[in-house]
Amino acid sequence: MFWLNNAKDEPEKIGLILSGGGARAAYQVGVLKAIADSLPKHSTNPFPIISGTSAGALNATALAIYAEQFREAVWRLVHVWGNFHVDQVFRADFMGISGSMTQWMGTNILGLGRNAREPVALLDRAPLTELISHYLPFENIQRSIDNGYLHGLSVTASNYSTGNSVAFYQGHESIEPWVRANRIGVPTRINQDHLMASSAIPIIFAPQKVGDNYYGDGTMRQRAPTSPALHMGANKLFVIGVKHEAPYSTLVNRTKDYPTLGQIAGHILDSIFLDNVSMDLERLERINKTFSQIPERHIPDDSVTMKKVELLSISPSKDLYGIAERHTDLMPRSVRLLMKSMGASTNLISYLLFEKAFCRELIALGYSDTMERKEEVLKFMNIEPRKIS
Repeated sequence: MFWLNNAKDEPEKIGLILSGGGARAAYQVGVLKAIADSLPKHSTNPFPIISGTSAGALNATALAIYAEQFREAVWRLVHVWGNFHVDQVFRADFMGISGSMTQWMGTNILGLGRNAREPVALLDRAPLTELISHYLPFENIQRSIDNGYLHGLSVTASNYSTGNSVAFYQGHESIEPWVRANRIGVPTRINQDHLMASSAIPIIFAPQKVGDNYYGDGTMRQRAPTSPALHMGANKLFVIGVKHEAPYSTLVNRTKDYPTLGQIAGHILDSIFLDNVSMDLERLERINKTFSQIPERHIPDDSVTMKKVELLSISPSKDLYGIAERHTDLMPRSVRLLMKSMGASTNLISYLLFEKAFCRELIALGYSDTMERKEEVLKFMNIEPRKIS
């Protein structure tokens, strides 16, 4: 993708893009750990611009808060994700599940006791609220910006009232709000509500109120995941995806039976979480290729310059579907019964599989995938590898 820029000699600003994917976002932590282990010991945050969506927004915010010490920030993420249990994200006990299901059926099927101020969802995320408040001191975001360790952080959510994809951002005063087709950038002080909104998977988790409106998962209607980082000034993009590009023959042989409600729900989540990033990157690479074919004499040489945006993307080398399949029995019995009643497929369960064995395997995969491309990654980031004495 080319970008209009008024500064001819603008300093390099790498934008880190962390997409959504529920529990699959543990893969991002493995990639970040590999980068941290490759940098000098006391390195500060190497990504001036960080853009996160859904579960990726939690990772993005943690990096922004602890931007002064990148390795410490990543260590904190590894600690949390590497020791996750489902009940730290949503109520997984029998009473919690049965209570949510009773309220769901009473409100949406029987029409009893409906209260628009109390959104109904399949699962109760009260534990995640506590986890976020414990681990993320949001006031430190501005300190990271003021001290020059961060240029901008964005967290994207979907406005249920307007249908807009809203990128809430906090950053340097030079960043200006933007308005594009169905997507806007809104300056704010990012807090817990923004993270809960960005990660509110539709139907499964309740919408989150921010200001006067209710918001849901940021991946919904986010057709250009790289856009917020570019608007905040990024001229290079480092994208960490959670989608493995499996061969077509592998995908079609998973099942040929009539799809259950749970399989359809999993298919919908795949299209929300996984496809937008892939399509945006494909479009970006196509525009980059087209732009590279333009002779230099036809590129304007005035106060406005068009620049190609350099891109590096890392995504799983293995099918996360297969990894999740080995760990589904780790889900609490009450959750497994709920998923079974829906006929849920493994891909749907993988979004909710916040269990340490699954997360640790994804962290290890992200670490391995990145280390295999270590030289390419460090060259892209224009940094020297950590010297071991």
